[in-house]
Amino acid sequence: MPLHQGQEKPDEHPMSVNPFFGETNPVSGMVEAPPKHRLPEGPLPPTTAYQLVHDELMLDGNARLNLATFVTTWMEPQADVLMSECRDKNMIDKDEYPRTAELERRCVAMLANLWNAPNPSAVVGCSTTGSSEACMLAGMALKRRWTRRNADRYPSKDARPNLVMGINVQVCWEKFCNFWEVEARQVPMEGDRFHLDPQAAAELCDENTIGVVGILGSTFDGSYEPIADLCAALDELQEQTGLDVPVHVDGASGAMVAPFLDEDLVWDFRLPRVSSINTSGHKYGLVYPGVGWALWRSPTELPEELVFRVNYLGGDMPTFALNFSRPGAQVVAQYYTFLRLGRAGYRAVQQTTRDVARGLAEHVEALGDFRLLTRGDELPVFAFTTAPEVTAYDVFEVSRRMRERGWLLPAYTFPPHREDLSVLRVVCRNGFSNDLSDLFVEDLSRMLPELRRQQSPMTRDREVATSFHH
Repeated sequence: MPLHQGQEKPDEHPMSVNPFFGETNPVSGMVEAPPKHRLPEGPLPPTTAYQLVHDELMLDGNARLNLATFVTTWMEPQADVLMSECRDKNMIDKDEYPRTAELERRCVAMLANLWNAPNPSAVVGCSTTGSSEACMLAGMALKRRWTRRNADRYPSKDARPNLVMGINVQVCWEKFCNFWEVEARQVPMEGDRFHLDPQAAAELCDENTIGVVGILGSTFDGSYEPIADLCAALDELQEQTGLDVPVHVDGASGAMVAPFLDEDLVWDFRLPRVSSINTSGHKYGLVYPGVGWALWRSPTELPEELVFRVNYLGGDMPTFALNFSRPGAQVVAQYYTFLRLGRAGYRAVQQTTRDVARGLAEHVEALGDFRLLTRGDELPVFAFTTAPEVTAYDVFEVSRRMRERGWLLPAYTFPPHREDLSVLRVVCRNGFSNDLSDLFVEDLSRMLPELRRQQSPMTRDREVATSFHH
C-alpha cells in the first residue's frame, strides 16, 4: 500500500453537514461539522457518518469502467452474501473456523489438479492476500533453498544471491529483491519482444542464481512468456554447467486463463523444472480482492524451517505468510466460484472475455489512428499506441480525454530498452460486456476528430499526464 503522511496544516475547510443527515431531529448534533484530520470529540449518528463517507467516495472512479485494473469488479449476489457472512472470520484461527480452513485446503487441491501436478496430494500450498504476497513467499522459498545448497559459502561478500526475470515483471518482484537483499537480474525488452527471452535469461544465471521467474501474462501487454522454452534453455544450461536453476511461474492472471483456454500450452507442473506457481484469485480467479494462491510441487520445494507451527487458540497450526490476521471471506468466495463454475463455467467466462478483448482490439485498429501491439488472444488484454503518421496527439491525451467520459484507460511508457514506446492498455474482465465495449469505441471515436485538429500533442509532463503508474 502507498505510504501517507499526516496533514501538515489544520483543517482550512471543515466538512459541511446537511441537517437532513440527522436521525430524527434534523438539527440534532449539528453544532459544528466534524474534523477531517483528527478524531471528532464525540460520536455521530450512524446515518450521518455513512452519508459523509458515501458522498466523498462518489468522487472515486467507476470500478466497472476501470480498464487499468486486472482485479475483479463484479460477482454474483450469492457471493456477496457469503462474503458478508464470513467477513468476521479470521483465516488464521483454523481451530476456531475449521470449515473455512477446509475450504482453503480444497482450493489448494483443486489448483494442484488444474495445474497438472504429477502428484496433487504432495503439493503444498496456501492462500494469501494476493499474488504479490504469494510472489514474496515463493521468492523466500527459492532463496532459502539456495542458501541451504550454499551453506559453505553464504553469507559472504563473494556470494550474493540473484534472481533472473524479465524487466516486465510486476513491481512486487523488485520489492522482493529489495526487501530480501537479492540482486535483480533483468532481461531487457528488445524490438517487438516485450517480455523475457529464454536464452538471455539462461545466460544471466550463475552459481548464485536462486531461480528464474517466468510470467504467464505480462501486465504490460497481456502476452504469455514462453515458460516451456525457458525451462528448455535452463535444461541445456544444466547439461553444460551443472547449474540446476528452478523456475517459478508468476501466473497472477494467466494461471486462471491458460488452463481453460490454452489446454495444449505446457507451462505448469508438467515441466519438472517448475517448482512453484502463484495466481491471483481476485483477478481471473473471479473473486473480489484480496486473495491469492501459492503452490509448491512438493514439500521439498518449500523448506520446512519457513513454516511456522503456532499453538494458537488451542490448535497446532502450520502457517506460511507475511501477515497474520485476515478475513476468511475471500477464500470462501474462491471456493464458491470454483464450485459454482467448474471447468466448463470458467472456460465459458474466460472465452467470452477473450472474445470481447479480441473484438474490441479489432474495432480500435479499424479506427486507423492506432497500432496494436497485442490483440487479446492470450490474456484478455491488449496494448496499442498511436500509428506512426499520427502527430497531433499522443496516448496520454487519449487517456486523459477518455477519463472525462468515465473510462479509466491507462497510458504509460515501456521500460528499458523501449522507453521510446508509450502505449494504452485495455484489460477486459468478467462483466465487461460487448455493450460496454461498443460504448468504449463510440466514446473513443467521438473524441478523435477534435484530437486530429490539434497542431501538436499538448502533453508537457508524462509523469503527470495520467494518474496511472505501472
